[in-house]
Amino acid sequence: MHILTVIGARPQFIKAATVSRVIRDDPTYADVRETIVHTGQHFDANMSDIFFDELDIPKPDYNLGIGGGTHGENTGRMLEHLDGLIARENPDVVLVYGDTDSTLAGALAAAKLHVPVAHVEAGLRSFNRKMPEEINRVLVDHISDFLFAPTETACKNLDQEGIDSTKVHLVGDVMYDAALFYKTRGRKPDWFDALGVDEFNLCTIHRAENTNNRGRLANILAGLANSRLPIVLPIHPRTAKRIREFKLEIPDSAHLVEPVGYLEMVWLEAHSQLIVTDSGGVQKEAYFHGKHCVTLRDETEWVELVEARYNELTGADPIGISAALNRTSPVKNGSGICGATLYGSGRSATSIVAVLEEVFRAYK
Repeated sequence: MHILTVIGARPQFIKAATVSRVIRDDPTYADVRETIVHTGQHFDANMSDIFFDELDIPKPDYNLGIGGGTHGENTGRMLEHLDGLIARENPDVVLVYGDTDSTLAGALAAAKLHVPVAHVEAGLRSFNRKMPEEINRVLVDHISDFLFAPTETACKNLDQEGIDSTKVHLVGDVMYDAALFYKTRGRKPDWFDALGVDEFNLCTIHRAENTNNRGRLANILAGLANSRLPIVLPIHPRTAKRIREFKLEIPDSAHLVEPVGYLEMVWLEAHSQLIVTDSGGVQKEAYFHGKHCVTLRDETEWVELVEARYNELTGADPIGISAALNRTSPVKNGSGICGATLYGSGRSATSIVAVLEEVFRAYK
């Protein structure tokens, strides 16, 4: 079986690392071949190259070098390149992850060439169609042939949208696979000791709904300013650009640092007191590490974390953010990284490869 994997953003590198490792290392799947295509959506070296090195992902067979444009520009250019590439490689299945422009482009290009599409993280819904990620999720799910859902909630979402249940496979979350594999490999950043902090909160901000809206970004920074503990804030390039453009002030409580690699992020998450983010993946990583999460969004696709009170939605309300940051005893899930139970057994990647291999072996 020949799998062509399309990735382009750092969360996808982490997810793809788990599946690529099964293909590469498990002798059960010795007849499975993978071609990796990096669209270039994350083109900064700290946002891309370092992940391939740290996570031991095979270097991409193709790097399209497409990034930095609008959603429409990126998706269109990716489609143009992927169309010819998929036709030349002639894979048995195209594997896509998550909800980015790269996900949509890979799925559309494959579907139009009548190549089966496999979608990892199928069925997630925030029910906010203003988010480009939500549009991508819905479109990709409805043209996919294999929908690998991480949770029961995701399966229910797909059922409610009328998607054939025989296409849906509840496999758990590959991010949990990654958390278990890399839990002892976390690396303290070289710059951390120079910050002179002991206890700290960890924060990431990158979503367009927050960074492209001056009012929301200003309110988030105002909320962070009232943090009892210092905040370590690895700054996304777009967030840094918007702070400059909007002439906003960085709170005294925040230590802005360059984007970090995955292993450094693992260390920061494990050693933080709580985590503040608008990232989907970081919400789950907080749970894996037993840390309470404050989510700077009005809704989340990971609803089970909110329902179980491991995650708190504050949106961009500065008062809500401040209150959540300053609880004297932040609620933790108490289980740490080995006790997570909401997202499967930690063998999601193996389940994904097994499903694909079984189906395509039957065709031979």
